[in-house]
Amino acid sequence: MAQILIASMQPIGHVGPLLSVAAGLVGRGDRVTFLTAAKHADRIRAAGATPVALPAEAEFDESRFDLDHPGRAETSGIKRVNFDLVRVFLAPMPFQTAALTGLMNRTRFDAVIADAGFFGTLPFLLGDPYARPPVLAYTTTPLWISSRDTAPPGLGLPPSSSRLGRLRNRTLNMLAHNVLLRDTQRTANRLLDQLNARALPMFVLDSGVLADRWIAPTVPAFDYPRSDLPPNVRYVGAVHPEPAFDFRPPSWWSELDGGRPVVHVTQGTVDNADLNRLVGPTIEALAGEDVVVVVTTGGRPVDAITTPLPLNTYVAEYIPHDRLLPKVDVMVTNGGYGAVQRALSAGVPLVAAGNTEDKPEVAARVAWTGSGVNLRTGTPTAAQIRRAVRDVLQNPGYLERAHDLQAAYSQRDGVAEICALVDEVITERESSVPARTH
Repeated sequence: MAQILIASMQPIGHVGPLLSVAAGLVGRGDRVTFLTAAKHADRIRAAGATPVALPAEAEFDESRFDLDHPGRAETSGIKRVNFDLVRVFLAPMPFQTAALTGLMNRTRFDAVIADAGFFGTLPFLLGDPYARPPVLAYTTTPLWISSRDTAPPGLGLPPSSSRLGRLRNRTLNMLAHNVLLRDTQRTANRLLDQLNARALPMFVLDSGVLADRWIAPTVPAFDYPRSDLPPNVRYVGAVHPEPAFDFRPPSWWSELDGGRPVVHVTQGTVDNADLNRLVGPTIEALAGEDVVVVVTTGGRPVDAITTPLPLNTYVAEYIPHDRLLPKVDVMVTNGGYGAVQRALSAGVPLVAAGNTEDKPEVAARVAWTGSGVNLRTGTPTAAQIRRAVRDVLQNPGYLERAHDLQAAYSQRDGVAEICALVDEVITERESSVPARTH
């Protein structure tokens, strides 16, 4: 029986997959402590783990990002990446580090699984590895790492390993590190200095190389090939929520079995403050089409949708994807990493329209794999969406590629593979601890 600490930032897109990991570890007999925002305590207990709340200074209200951070709404792409890294991800580092220190002083943990955006682990990763437990970094985004074969994250550019492609990548990576994301690197090192830790020897988004394992919760077929992939990276397959056993279908559920194609549209659970960015235009785009449209608001009230609802459109705040996606022919999404992989795991092709956070990178991978259409904007017009949905429904190639990815995902059990990695790093540490002198 191992003592495992899981640490995560508070957005449900970060916490949710790690709750599944916690349940898997508990199910095999491990004791799990879960450090994150206090509001997730009930979910953590339901997974069989022990919740520990982050200090209030390390928490934030993700529904108020734009209100609490003036100027954020005007950014997108790599500028949004820089904005969020400085103000949302790095700012809590001192409080996260203090919370980790307190927990480690009270309990001898055998391993730590940390959300890769939980930068409070950096002072530990930059110190003596034998003074801390093994750390596994879990990325909740596509693998963001500098590579000779890829452009920097946030630009949504496809990979290239040709001579010109590598010249492009080197130039853009230098531009990103030294200019576009300069504030991110400076902020990280300033905070580390305040915590009496050494400066980062690499760019902050590459700091996952310091961990004992860097977990990529996807399949290689949905990520770019890199000839210089760090040796600690492990692809484990997708990590999905537990199946929904208490789902009560809405009264219109039988409409999804009527023979017409079903189109599902979602803006996820974070970037859904303005449902007119994607949900509204999709409803308008498909009002006259011979399809059934299923809208989920990601927890927002249904009346937050201001677009009139046509007869072919049905709305709910939330429907479990394990119940809905088997009935869906196309999913229109703003590119949330978890939702996209959930759709592809079910063999559902996509129309992706996102330009914030990691969404340009997710949408770019949808296009690169051929499993859907990337609209290359976070605010598409109804006409753009209509053309894209028609294209996906009429072109069998998208469905074929989605089915290829479905087969790849079906061969992996993300939670089981992460549990095996935990055992692996614990065994490595036990066999490599320097001999003590007495």
